[in-house]
Amino acid sequence: MDAHAYPVTRTDEEWRQLLTPEQYQVMRQHGTERPGSCALLHEKRQGTFSCAGCDTPLFASTLKFESGTGWPSFNDPIPGSVATTEDRSYGMVRTEVHCATCGSHLGHVFPDGPPPTGLRYCINGVALNFEAAE
Repeated sequence: MDAHAYPVTRTDEEWRQLLTPEQYQVMRQHGTERPGSCALLHEKRQGTFSCAGCDTPLFASTLKFESGTGWPSFNDPIPGSVATTEDRSYGMVRTEVHCATCGSHLGHVFPDGPPPTGLRYCINGVALNFEAAE
């Protein structure tokens, strides 16, 4: 993770205790889950997707769409909930998305989404929790 100070911080050991091994690999080591492997990909109920590392609300279900990529995709995050950095790994330039509260890696954002934003926040499902609206 970067040296930025986030409102929620934990030691590496605390992260390992809190997260599953797959979540730790994705969220703390900038990994990627296998496409199509997360049940949240098919979640269609009204509600809120939050960070699995700190419970910060990240995406409203009303902005989720089927992108055909194998990962949950959203038009736009809840304002102030995510931050971005330039990712130059794997010989390409992408925009990484991470939780603004705990710094956990969530996925990437691409400029090929549907209107109104034209953005596709491609998010690892294991980095999310879902709470259905009442």
